[in-house]
Amino acid sequence: MKPLNNRAWFLVTPVLLLVAFSAVIPLMTVVNYSVQDSFGNNEFFWVGTEWFEEVLRSERFHKALMRNLTFSAIVLAIEIPLGIAIALCMPTRGPWVSVCLVLMAMPLLIPWNVVGTIWQIFGRVDIGLLGHTLAEFGIDYNYSQNVVDAWITVVMMDVWHWTSLVVLLCYSGLVAIPEMYYQAARIDGASRWAIFRAIQLPRMKRVLLIAVLLRFMDSFMIYTEPFVLTGGGPGNATTFLSIDLVQMAVGQFDIGPAAAMSLIYFLIILALSWVFYSVMTRDDDQGN
Repeated sequence: MKPLNNRAWFLVTPVLLLVAFSAVIPLMTVVNYSVQDSFGNNEFFWVGTEWFEEVLRSERFHKALMRNLTFSAIVLAIEIPLGIAIALCMPTRGPWVSVCLVLMAMPLLIPWNVVGTIWQIFGRVDIGLLGHTLAEFGIDYNYSQNVVDAWITVVMMDVWHWTSLVVLLCYSGLVAIPEMYYQAARIDGASRWAIFRAIQLPRMKRVLLIAVLLRFMDSFMIYTEPFVLTGGGPGNATTFLSIDLVQMAVGQFDIGPAAAMSLIYFLIILALSWVFYSVMTRDDDQGN
């Protein structure tokens, strides 16, 4: 029997230490704050699960959670089919491949705060192209005062910014499909829809899983773009959990409830991501 070589663990140790320092230690600090209360002077008092119970009973938390779930559902319902459709239309060979890939990657290179600023100016009625054009057509559009306009603008902003990620992932899955599958389909006289349903969609299943998980987690944790665009308004219409959490921790300085809320927030993301993964890999598990 060949002896095990454990020297490779020495190469992994720096990574483990870095992860522990940058993730585990701050997480333990949050856990510590979530079960204690403080009256200043760095003196803490044990309160157990009081903050968790307060957050879970809070109507403010429930409303912010529903806004997050609604937003994530909307952007997933738009971006996943749109990303697949654009990827199917992109060329797989020739000089236009590079052009299309660069154009798709450009929105992803823009920082999140800049995206919010771009759409903040874009939607203004006085100087923005979108707002001014809609006003010229007699459409009363104001994302800073109208709830529906604010939601439409935030959703359009996210779709513009992140659909490219879905496109690139789907395109990588499409170009990896061997040509012999298409040749067999053409010999059988398969239609475009039949090729997509029987060949392309099953072969994109893995990249679609990655796309859904990434877009769900990103959309559920969205903060910078809507904060810059609407500041959470009008009223609390676009105050998602992340914005509400920052307001509680920084604005109100309620460290205990904010720590408890952040842990609940983390567990919700973890649980829903597991649900997505389990549903999308269920057929593979049954096949095995």
